[in-house]
Amino acid sequence: MPLPAEDRPAVDHDVHTGELPPLPQRDSRIPVSRWPEAPASIRGLGADLGAEPGYLRRIGRYLLWRAGPAVRADARYGAVSSDDLTEVWTFRLFPDGTGEGVGPDGTTHSRFRTWKEALRDASAAAATDG
Repeated sequence: MPLPAEDRPAVDHDVHTGELPPLPQRDSRIPVSRWPEAPASIRGLGADLGAEPGYLRRIGRYLLWRAGPAVRADARYGAVSSDDLTEVWTFRLFPDGTGEGVGPDGTTHSRFRTWKEALRDASAAAATDG
């Protein structure tokens, strides 16, 4: 069984925006401190949780980061547009499994899944507009 993302060894080199992989990495993690272009909003994503954000994956044009563990714990997710690092959306996951976050669709989501779907849909819409 793979290690949880927060328990994987950190990479020992910087990873620039264009080099962030599209899929989750199973053998290592990319902490935000290794992303030179990271906006302050992503760097500080887990400050109140005492957790450094780590890179998870791409969802369309969005780069998904998480501070805190994935399962039934205080965690915060941040999605930043890879082509506009000032566009950031966050989702807060609480220990009881509830959550809340505004997506690029302007909707406040209470389910992480629907928040991620909003990221996906906004990416698809941007691709057809541009």
